[in-house]
Amino acid sequence: MSASRDARTALRICPLCEATCGLTLTIEGTRVTGARGDRDDVFSQGFICPKGASFGALDADPDRLRTPLVRKDGRLQEASWDEAFDAVAAGLRPLIEAHGPEALGVMLGNPNVHTMAGALYPPVLLSALRIRKLFTASTLDQMPKHVSSGLLFGDPLAIPVPDLDRTDHLLLIGANPLESNGSLCTAADFPGKLKALKRRGGSLTVIDPRRTRTARLATRHLAIRPGGDGLLLAALAHTLFEEGLVELGDLGAYVEGVEQVREALGAFGPEAVAGACDIPAEEIRTLARELAGAQSAAVYGRIGASTVEFGSLTSWLVDVLNILTGNLDRPGGALFPLSATDKTPRATATASADKASGVIDRTPRPDTPGKGFALGRWTSRVSGYPEVKGELPAAALAEEIDTPGEGRIRALVTIAGNPVLSAPDGERLDRALAGLDFMVGVDPYLNETTRHADVILPPPPPAQSAHFDFAFNALAVRNQVRYTRPAVPLEDGRMQESEILARLILAATGMHGMPPGSVDDLVIERSLGKAVADPRSPVHGREPKELAALLSGENGVERRLDMMLRLGPYGEGFGAHPEGLTLTALLARPHGIDLGPLQPRIPQLLRTRSGRIELLPEPLAAELPRLAASVDRPYDGLVLIGRRHLRSNNSWMHNLPALAGGSNRCTLQMHPEDARLHGLDDGERARVRGEGGEIEVPVEITDSLRRGVVSLPHGWGHDRPGTRMSVAHRTPGANYNQLLDGTRLDRLSGTAVQNGVPVQVAPAPAGPIADVSD
Repeated sequence: MSASRDARTALRICPLCEATCGLTLTIEGTRVTGARGDRDDVFSQGFICPKGASFGALDADPDRLRTPLVRKDGRLQEASWDEAFDAVAAGLRPLIEAHGPEALGVMLGNPNVHTMAGALYPPVLLSALRIRKLFTASTLDQMPKHVSSGLLFGDPLAIPVPDLDRTDHLLLIGANPLESNGSLCTAADFPGKLKALKRRGGSLTVIDPRRTRTARLATRHLAIRPGGDGLLLAALAHTLFEEGLVELGDLGAYVEGVEQVREALGAFGPEAVAGACDIPAEEIRTLARELAGAQSAAVYGRIGASTVEFGSLTSWLVDVLNILTGNLDRPGGALFPLSATDKTPRATATASADKASGVIDRTPRPDTPGKGFALGRWTSRVSGYPEVKGELPAAALAEEIDTPGEGRIRALVTIAGNPVLSAPDGERLDRALAGLDFMVGVDPYLNETTRHADVILPPPPPAQSAHFDFAFNALAVRNQVRYTRPAVPLEDGRMQESEILARLILAATGMHGMPPGSVDDLVIERSLGKAVADPRSPVHGREPKELAALLSGENGVERRLDMMLRLGPYGEGFGAHPEGLTLTALLARPHGIDLGPLQPRIPQLLRTRSGRIELLPEPLAAELPRLAASVDRPYDGLVLIGRRHLRSNNSWMHNLPALAGGSNRCTLQMHPEDARLHGLDDGERARVRGEGGEIEVPVEITDSLRRGVVSLPHGWGHDRPGTRMSVAHRTPGANYNQLLDGTRLDRLSGTAVQNGVPVQVAPAPAGPIADVSD
């Protein structure tokens, strides 16, 4: 259908996955009628996936809430914004005053990192109330990487990414970027970059129990036994030492603990781990030699190697391999991005933000030691799980609510989260949420979690919101900066997410009724106060009020962004570097500003107490004996792994008809021989039992899986009453996480073990499931 003559176009960065592609939206009136890739976008250059193409359908989803809901007489009913925030203040504040902040829990879901407000306001709430009961999607996903980065580099957010455009050899473990579009590695057109790697003569090795779309593109695919990732990587490092292939290069001056790692990995020879990994010893040696012999190489691991029993060790070993081969922090290897809002100050002599043609000469690291990174500064009330990066395991949320005693969670705030589906044992959490004294959900949907809320505060559709990627620019494979204002005006009766969260902060902290802009004013005042007191800052010694008056922007969010850009590593520095970045300069470049390829950043980014890369931190060293002992475990029966869908993103894409069909199906994939042995045919329903419960799901027979492994996608199970997600409810699928009871965690990170978990499978309907393992 051709567009109306009254149609216009607007630019918008896609918020639907980590690739952050630039879109050109077609708009008729205030309705988004089409979306295509922005060919002039400096980062994505026109790439678009099915999720981005469905932007208009997501924006106009009739099931999106348009007004707040407040529980009255036991039912959620539409209410005004003032009524809703009055209810929030009346429900939250008395509980906090009576029982302290320990009575309040906060759950942050994955979509928080895809919005500006989600990045800027939750930290203010957590800080203001000194919240220690924070639960996020990180402990269902990438927390092991934060742990390993924190222990190695002193900063849990210092995550190196593979230099996809320049590497000669890429080893992927537990990653399927052709379906996920990349994760903890922001790269528009990840498939195109892998194909370009092969065209220039490079090699791609994929280690995955499934022959995924990514594996089919690989030079070599090794179908590892699930959970063997840490053993394999340890054996690769062992081989590097054994064969004299360790070469740190220029990085050597900044690394300590190499010999200790050699000794600690002594038990992980290829022959010792080959059986547990189900990869021949000589194949392991070949992988190590190829990694060491490549002109440049990078090892990259993701969720399949993260949500396992030894996720933190596996994440650490990824970087150990990059370090031992001299590929960390050098072009073609794994490098640390430098985002425009990074807190690294700009030095006096830097490349222009517009030209960005040279290496940025950052201010040298201070002589004083860094603070380092500590685990377990406090523990959870019930099971004593250690805190990590200010968070407790998401798997512990239910027990922190439903276990009686002093300090239990009585009130909960969820922001863009649906843990009933995304966390282990959703049935227990479902029951626990029903027992809360008060609950607030900030969410566009009445879903499986928010149906328990006393107040639901719905943010507007993405077309009505501005966009800047605070988190993903710090993980991008090329330094760049982009910002898009709302593509259409805010609809009457709606409220921007920034105002929603600001008013929530005021209500929870006893300042209900104060202007929401006062939250932004306070953040700006405190941020500039710290900047003027920092001798490394370009505004050292100046007056915060004078600087605040120079900020531009239409609202508090834009003023905060302008401040962060000015103070950042490419910034204008409030006059110190007139050619540098400001919000005004960024708005003048609607397709973004290219800041150049990634550059070495060590030692400036190191925040360890020693000022060096600490290669064998004690918490990781203490876990190695457990990893070594795992080689003797029996491997019988079936184990479960997850899988990604290109047309989905966890639980929040299942309500769009355009994305609900095709390959986006909730099926249990089984190898043909496993299906035969368990009496199942393609399309038949199977009953699957795990430690947390059982589900029924249709079988999909495929030889893309290794034997002994079954695979189910994550985020389904939309069959509970009281929701308003009509498309998802018609094709609910089965909840993967109900098979988990939440007791299997990676010890260091508290991340739920979701891959390589034992299950029993039998035809359904049937009586009680017998032990059908062979």
